[in-house]
Amino acid sequence: LFNAVDALDPNLYFTGKPRLSKRHRVRDNLLGTTAFCPVIRQTERLKGFLRQDPRAKATEIVGRTSAHLVARAASFMLLADSRASFEIEGERPPRSRLERWGRAVLQAGRNPLTLREILRLHSVLIEDTRFIHAGLRADGVFLGERSHEGDPLPEFIGARADDLESLMQGMLAANERMRQSDLDPVLQATATAFGFVYIHPFQDGNGRLHRCLIHHVLAERKFTPAGMIFPVSSVMLDHIDAYREALRAHSGPLMNFIEWRPTPNRNVEVLNDTADLYRYFDCTSTAEYLYGCVERTIDHDLPREIDYLKRHDDAMRRIMDAVELPDRLAESLILFIRHNDGKLSKSRREDEFEKLTDPEVAIVEAIVREAFEDYSGA
Repeated sequence: LFNAVDALDPNLYFTGKPRLSKRHRVRDNLLGTTAFCPVIRQTERLKGFLRQDPRAKATEIVGRTSAHLVARAASFMLLADSRASFEIEGERPPRSRLERWGRAVLQAGRNPLTLREILRLHSVLIEDTRFIHAGLRADGVFLGERSHEGDPLPEFIGARADDLESLMQGMLAANERMRQSDLDPVLQATATAFGFVYIHPFQDGNGRLHRCLIHHVLAERKFTPAGMIFPVSSVMLDHIDAYREALRAHSGPLMNFIEWRPTPNRNVEVLNDTADLYRYFDCTSTAEYLYGCVERTIDHDLPREIDYLKRHDDAMRRIMDAVELPDRLAESLILFIRHNDGKLSKSRREDEFEKLTDPEVAIVEAIVREAFEDYSGA
């Protein structure tokens, strides 16, 4: 018999299920493998998040709400998250494309996370491949600006194309090890999703897929209630500077270790071996950031959405009792009155609601004001 030591001190780091290496007399409790291995330190802030047990908090909120209301809230949050994920990239796609991507996000966690599944998601995201390479990219990729001559001015450069297969398989193996080790789901989502976006394996769509992977891990680990996603993309968009700083804090320093040159087609070519820059990284601060996003969705977004729907339904019921209207018009009245400080504007009054009497308008305005009194949609 011999005494083995832990590779990482479990009092200082979040660790994986140990694997004994007799040759080295070491219990390998890392979160990944030699192909891809993030580390996450046990900070007071992260331990505080875990003690609060956000999964139980979300379950409790959903448990005291009717299933119908929860389903509607989930639908609204899914659409908001999908729209935000595109807006982060500066895109405003048509509703049909948003809904198609939303359906893919809602299926997150149903299939095992494999390279084939990631490629499938990418094909859903990038439907028109005439100008965008389908599959793992064959060239370099960078984020940043261009000079007046069109030459690249990179702030970040992704992994070399030749390293993508190895890095992606390593990332997937690490994700599976974290899952089997029962690592906290938000920590697993951080390591996998941010590891993915650092690698930047596709020509386009990396950011949206990275945020989809967050949903995948949280759904697969049953952290989110069934049929629901936490709109972390909405939180990221609302606090976009914090999100960009979370990405920049890791990627920015890497540029000091990357030798590159512009290519004739105004892309970048990496000249040195950079694979280890993407294989091994500390994502402690990123985990703190993501946990903060998740906490906000549970403490703020989910209760706010449910509260809004309750107030909306109350206003609808009372309006329909007071005035015989089609649902569509009643919905519009609530929207217009809410967005005009509790009053129906003169132009709306004289247009689609000209058949309402003055007393009816006054009653409806009062109903909407009362239903949404003290409501904060912020």
